[in-house]
This record gives sequence, C-alpha cells and structure tokens, in this order.
Amino acid sequence: MSAMIKVGVVGASGYTGLELIKIILKHPIFELSLVATSEGGGRVDTLHPSLASICNMSVIDANVEQIARGCELVFLALPHTASMGYVKDLVALGVKVVDLSADYRLDLKTYESYYVPHTDRENLKIAAYGLPELNQEQICESSLVANPGCYPTASLLAILPFMKYLQKDSPIIIDAKTGVSGSGKKLTNESHFVHINENVFAYKPFEHRHAPEIAQMLLVDESRVKFVPHLLPLTRGMLCSIYVSVDGDFDPVEVLREFYAKSPFVRIYEQPVSAKQSAGTNFCDIYATRSANTLFIASSIDNLLRGASSQAVVNANLMMGLDEDVGIPDIAYVP
Repeated sequence: MSAMIKVGVVGASGYTGLELIKIILKHPIFELSLVATSEGGGRVDTLHPSLASICNMSVIDANVEQIARGCELVFLALPHTASMGYVKDLVALGVKVVDLSADYRLDLKTYESYYVPHTDRENLKIAAYGLPELNQEQICESSLVANPGCYPTASLLAILPFMKYLQKDSPIIIDAKTGVSGSGKKLTNESHFVHINENVFAYKPFEHRHAPEIAQMLLVDESRVKFVPHLLPLTRGMLCSIYVSVDGDFDPVEVLREFYAKSPFVRIYEQPVSAKQSAGTNFCDIYATRSANTLFIASSIDNLLRGASSQAVVNANLMMGLDEDVGIPDIAYVP
C-alpha cells in the first residue's frame, strides 16, 4: 500500500469545504491532517453537525506556517480574492495547492477587470488550469492548480469537442441553470426561500464573470460567448443548454465518444440528460444533437462536486502521482 499523503482543507466552513472533507475522509491515500477556517476554533463536527461521530478534528485558524508543517498538499476553499494571501507563501514553502477560487484561473488583465488587483502575479503565470480532460499533463507537473468553477466546467466540457466545427465568429449561446448551493451559505435576497421556492430566474445575463473564463479556455473572443445563468429551486445540480452554429458532416454523439474515449468522468448519452442523474458524482453527462446547421449540447454536473470539490480531488490525485479516479465519488444521489 502506498504511504498516506497528508492534506489539509482551508476554508472548511462552506459547502465546498464540507464536500472536500467528506471525500478526503474516504480517500484511500489522502489523510486529512488539517482543517482550517479564517477564525479557527471548535471542531469539525460542530462546524458541520452532519459529521458527528465521523470527524472530531480541531479547526485551526488559517496559518501558513502551521499548514506547511502539517500538509504536503492543501485545498483552498476560500472566497475569490482571498486565496492570493496564502498561495505565494505556501508554494514557496513547498506545499502543493489546489485553489478553488478564481484567483489563478484567468490572465492578469481579465482577472483585474472583473475582480481586484492581483497580488501574486508570478504564480498566476505558472498556475495550471484544472480541467483534467483538457490539461492533464500540465496538472501532473504543477505545484499550483486553479480548479475551475461549475459553470465553466459544464460549459467547456460540452463545447470543446465541437470547436473545429463551429462557424467562424458565430455566437456560443449558453443557457445555464444551477441549484442554490452554488451561491454558498451566505443568505442573499435571491437565495431566500420565499424568493427561490417555486421560482426560476436569470441573473447577470451577458455580464457574468464566468463568461470570460469560458472564452479564454475556448481561445475565442469574449464577445462570442453569450452566457446567461439561471437559479433553480434545487439544492444541488447544474444543467447547461448550449446552442451553436456548425458546418461539416459529423455525428455529434460519435464526436463526443471519440473526444472522451479516455476520460473516465465524462459519460455520453443518446437522450437528453438531467441535473439529478449526475448529483453526488464527479461525472459530467453530455448529450448532443443537431438540426441542419444548429447544434444543441446539454451537459449535467453536480455543481458542488464536479463543479468544485471532487474535481479538486481529481486534480490533487494527478499532482501527487495517483490515478485520477482514486477515491472519487461515482454513485449518484438518485432518487
């Protein structure tokens, strides 16, 4: 048996932090050696009562030196703009980092136009974009991986196989819908039960900050990506419906099967996919069909897992020289 690898979770109070802890506790090689929040104090089972009798570790404050002493690799499940305050010192101390925020996903100009001035430009240049189907070799060699969010993951995996068939300069229309857990624990007017229950609505149409990330990874001008997210009264799950104009004689299902022939966490379907069928797993389920020159692609993921925590553990597996599927959840929460 391989030696256990000590890992930590910083930013453990949120939903993605909880999912990371749950996966790591069942992982055959990773040992959860540290759990931290910005304030520290208490225990994991008081922070997350669902883990009573499962994990009673103490929760420490997020101290770089203590993290470096106790971990070979750390997951940063921190808010956007907060990870920069840790990554520079952690990487310098030899700790491998999987960052779940947007701090290392974008080029400098794009990041600063949508977020804040970047304080760790050197590591921004070397961070690997953590979409394993696109970037596995770089992830394996990197000490810093920028884990994609849920919307870019579902959108990119759906569109990438068809890029060579897209009509030049044609729009890429993404109609995306997600569950409320994607908004995090903090209560907002939009996530308030009375507002979201039995309701659905679009937010930030054509202005959402994930659109430039999608465009950057597709190597297209941002103006082509017409991205409109919607919030659904679901706890978890995501469904992206994508419409593009294409040329060429091809079978969409065969294109997907060939493109993802060696990708264990992409499932190809011959009928439309649903958000529920991938919930609780790291799978991205994809369906595609065409009518003349219009191609329709649907992709389904669990926004907290494939869109955050389980994908982060896949990236960590690759960084530590393990098979990508080690310890990764693959049984859906159905019914």
